[in-house]
Amino acid sequence: MQVPLYQVKAEFFRMLGHPVRIRVLELLQHGPVPVRDLLADIDIEPSSLSQQLAVLRRSGIVVSVREGSTVRYALAGGDVAELLRAARRILTELLAGQSELLAELRQTDAPVPSVPAVSSAPRVPSAPRSGQG
Repeated sequence: MQVPLYQVKAEFFRMLGHPVRIRVLELLQHGPVPVRDLLADIDIEPSSLSQQLAVLRRSGIVVSVREGSTVRYALAGGDVAELLRAARRILTELLAGQSELLAELRQTDAPVPSVPAVSSAPRVPSAPRSGQG
């Protein structure tokens, strides 16, 4: 039985659903990057980075190339970089809409003038103090 395309897409987006993986992909947009440079740019333990790189490698969207003792990672194709640019455009539009709404809320959220509290009890005049009046 073939897996439905929507399920495959969901798995793909789930694989992307980790901040470290997204950061790695962003850093790889400009070309291959050695692991040591990834570690310098992403403040995590080497073992955690290795684990996230393995997920990306297994998915096929990044490849690794060993050059002597250095391992460089690169995007497997330009489509991933385009996906990240599309995500940036979408988020920019969403956040712009939210900031416009926030500005509108702030404009209409003018402070309400304070109104003195009205007591429901009848007001009784106070008796004059002795020695006064």
